[in-house]
Amino acid sequence: MTFFPDGKTFVQIGSFSIAWYAVCIIAGALIAYKIGQYNFKKMGFDKEILSDYFYGLMITGIIGARIWYVIFMWNELYANDPLEIIMFRHGGLAIQGGILAGLIFSWWYFKRHKIEFLIAGDAIMPGVLIAQALGRWGNFFNQEAFGSAVSLDFLKSLHLPEFIINGMYINGQYYHPTFLYESIANIIGFFVIYFLIRKIQTKQGEQFFSYFIWYGFFRFFIEGLRTDSLYFMGLKTAQLVSIVFVLVGLAGYVYCKRNGKPAIKA
Repeated sequence: MTFFPDGKTFVQIGSFSIAWYAVCIIAGALIAYKIGQYNFKKMGFDKEILSDYFYGLMITGIIGARIWYVIFMWNELYANDPLEIIMFRHGGLAIQGGILAGLIFSWWYFKRHKIEFLIAGDAIMPGVLIAQALGRWGNFFNQEAFGSAVSLDFLKSLHLPEFIINGMYINGQYYHPTFLYESIANIIGFFVIYFLIRKIQTKQGEQFFSYFIWYGFFRFFIEGLRTDSLYFMGLKTAQLVSIVFVLVGLAGYVYCKRNGKPAIKA
């Protein structure tokens, strides 16, 4: 057993290895799960209602994120090597697909358990930001999801730890650590929604829709710095989806404020 045999691998056991990418995604998902459990318990629900949900969401979300990525990168990466589709450890997940698949699964799951979707959304979505923040560190270890080229002096001006600066040196050039920008934005978003909006919330769905406003807004601008974006008709898909997220979030938030049911406080 060898820990950290290279920059992308957490542990190597013979021919079997566990990548940092997987560790970051699983760790983030577990933290989000625990936050959701805590909120469900505070709302008066059985916290174990999330046990089966967690595993189903993980599988559905990863498959959705992979399908989205494969669709938009088919010609570049998969048309000539379809077996690469199942090589998850090589990276290649698009969070937009994961969110869409996760929302569909969540709607089905909570309807089946007779729990209102927006109540569940308020309990779960703030923690999703923590999961996404940790997931971005998986991109760092894989040396992907970075931005345009920058100078070493620029990175030093950000007062970054040396290991991040070194990790941003890829193929002879330094790049914007966009993974870090998004990770920080997501962590701040969690604190804003969970410790501010949750405290002043009056109607169901306010935390749920605040997630889409926050994430969509910051992802739009961070995506503008990235060089590995997926495209649709010449436009960055992540920016298009971010616009949709913000519009849906704003419309949903206003609707909840005006016509929503009273919130169940966690």
